[in-house]
Amino acid sequence: MTRVVAIAHVLGGLLLVLAATYLLPIGWSLAVSDGTTRSFVEAALATGAAGVALWAPTRRYRRELQPRDGCLLVVLAWVAMAAAAAVPLMLGIDGLSFTDAFFESMSALTTTGATVLTGLDTLPQSLNLWRHALQWFGGMGLIVLAVAILPLLGVGGMQLFKAETPGPMKENKLTPRITQTAKYLWLIYVTLTALCIVGLRLAGMSWFEAVCHGFSALSLGGFSTRDASVAAFDSPAIEAVLVAFMLLAVLNFTTHFVALRARSFAPYARDPEARWVWASILGVAAAMVVFLWSTATYEDPWSAARHGIFKTVSMATATGYTGADYERWPVLAGLVLMGVGALCSSSGSTGGGIKMVRTMILVKQAGRELLRMSHPRAIQPLLLGRQIVDSPLILAVLGYMLLYGATVVGVTLVLAATGLDVVSAFSGALACINNVGPALGVLGPMDNYEVLGDFQTWVCTFAMLAGRLELLTVFVLLTPGFWRR
Repeated sequence: MTRVVAIAHVLGGLLLVLAATYLLPIGWSLAVSDGTTRSFVEAALATGAAGVALWAPTRRYRRELQPRDGCLLVVLAWVAMAAAAAVPLMLGIDGLSFTDAFFESMSALTTTGATVLTGLDTLPQSLNLWRHALQWFGGMGLIVLAVAILPLLGVGGMQLFKAETPGPMKENKLTPRITQTAKYLWLIYVTLTALCIVGLRLAGMSWFEAVCHGFSALSLGGFSTRDASVAAFDSPAIEAVLVAFMLLAVLNFTTHFVALRARSFAPYARDPEARWVWASILGVAAAMVVFLWSTATYEDPWSAARHGIFKTVSMATATGYTGADYERWPVLAGLVLMGVGALCSSSGSTGGGIKMVRTMILVKQAGRELLRMSHPRAIQPLLLGRQIVDSPLILAVLGYMLLYGATVVGVTLVLAATGLDVVSAFSGALACINNVGPALGVLGPMDNYEVLGDFQTWVCTFAMLAGRLELLTVFVLLTPGFWRR
C-alpha cells in the first residue's frame, strides 16, 4: 500500500508540471484571440485539480523509488498526461472523439508525429502550438523535466530518469547529481531549439510557424502547422535548416554537453555512436540521391539531391516530415526509408527506433560469432570505441531485439486481422513502434491515421507508447513476477 501511495504522490507532482505547461497555449490564445482560451483554462484546472488530489494527501509517504516503481510510474504518467493533454483538443475541435484526441496527444508526447487531424492550416493557432509543445516536452521527457525542477517530489530521480531515457546504456551521468544532469540536458535542448527557431525565421517562416517547427524538429517529432507538412513551404532554405537541426538532435545530448564543456568538436569524433549515426544517415542520403537520379524519378540532379537528402534525414532521424511523397518513388526507396527509421537514432537523443548503439552491438556480435565459427578458441571482446561491452548488456540487447521483432509482428497481425491491408499494417506497426509517423499504403506521407477505426487507433496508440518507452518498461508490467513482493 505504501508503494502505491508513494507512486500516486509523484504522479500528482507530474500532473502539476503538466498543468503549468498550459500557460503557453493560454497566453498565445489570449494574444491572438483565437477563441480557445476557455478550453485550455478548463483543461489546466482539471489537470491541476487531479494533480493536487494525488499529491497533497500523500506527502507523508514520500520515499526513494525502486526500479519497479520507476517502470510503473513512467507508464502511468505517460497515459495520464496523454489523457489530460487530449482534453483541450476535444474541447477545441468539433466532433473530435476521445479516441482520436488521445491518439493525437500520445503521438505528440511520444514524438511519433502521426496525426488524425486534417485542416491544420486553419486550426486555431493555440491548438497547433499545443500539439507542437507536447512534442517538445515529450522529446526530452516531461518526467526528466520534473526530475530537474521538482526536487520537492521527495524521491530520488535516478529510477525515473533510467526508465524514461531512451537507449540501453543509461548508467552514465554528466554530473554526480541526477537533477543537475537533467538540468544540463534541458539547457542544451532549449538552446538548440532557440537557434532552430531563429534559423527558420531567417529562412522565411513566420515567427509562429518557426516556433512550432522548432519544437517539432528538436524533438524529432515531425508535427507541422500545414496538412502538406514542410512540402507546403516549398523552400530549400527551410529544409536545409531543418536538416541541420535534425542531424544535431539525433545525437546523444550528453555528447553535446561534453563537447560544449570541452569547447571542442573532439567528443563527437570520440563518440563511436555519433560517427555511426552520421555516417549511416549521410551515406543512405547520398545513395538515395544517386538512386533517384539514376531511375529518373526527378529530371534534374538538384531536385533529386534536395528531396532525397531531406526525406532520408527526416525518416532516418524518426522525425517524419513530409517534403516529397516517397510513395511516388520506386518501391525500394520507401522500404529503405522505413528501415533506416528503425536504426539510426542515437541513444540519449529524442529519436525513436532500436537506437544505433544496439545496432552496433548486434553487428559486432554477429562478427564475433562468424569469427568463432572459424576460430573456436579465439577470444575477442566486443568493443564500442575503447569500452568493453560486457555479456549482460549484450544479452539485454538480444532480448530487446527479440521483443521488438515479436511486437512488430504482433501489431501487424492485429491490424491486418481488423481489415487493414498488409502493407499498411506492417508499415504502420513499424512507424508507430519506431515513433516515425508516416508509413506506407493508406498511412502514407500524403495521408494520415484518420482512416483507422477506433480499435485500430488504440492498437497504434499502444504501439507508440511501447516504442517510446523502449518496450521493456511497458511489457515488464505484464509479467507476473513484477507484481510479486
